[in-house]
Amino acid sequence: MEIVREKEKYFRQGDWGIKYLFRGPRIDWGIVSLLPGKKMGTHYHREVEEAFYILEGSGILTVDGEDFPVESGMAIQLKPGEKHDLRSGEGISLKGLFIKVPYLPDDKVDG
Repeated sequence: MEIVREKEKYFRQGDWGIKYLFRGPRIDWGIVSLLPGKKMGTHYHREVEEAFYILEGSGILTVDGEDFPVESGMAIQLKPGEKHDLRSGEGISLKGLFIKVPYLPDDKVDG
C-alpha cells in the first residue's frame, strides 16, 4: 500500500500544471490544474491510455485537431495515438484528475 498527501506534491509550473500523486509500478495518476487561459501541451502516447475526470471549471480538449468542450463532472478516455491537449477557458480555471495506464514513463510524444 502507498499513501500520499496532495499537499506534499508539487505542480510542474509552481501553482499550476501537472502534479503526479502516483508514478508506477502499473499506473500513473494525478491532478491537472490549469489557470485561466493555460494549456497542458499537445502530445500523444504510443501505448498508454489516458483518462481525465474534470473536477472543477471548464475548458477545451483538443483531440486530433478537433475541439471538444469539457466541464466539471465529465470523464474522457483517450486511446494510444490520439494527439491531445487540454486548456482552460478564458477567465476560468480547470482542475481534473488524470490516469495513465500502463506505467510507461517514456511513452509520451510531444507535439
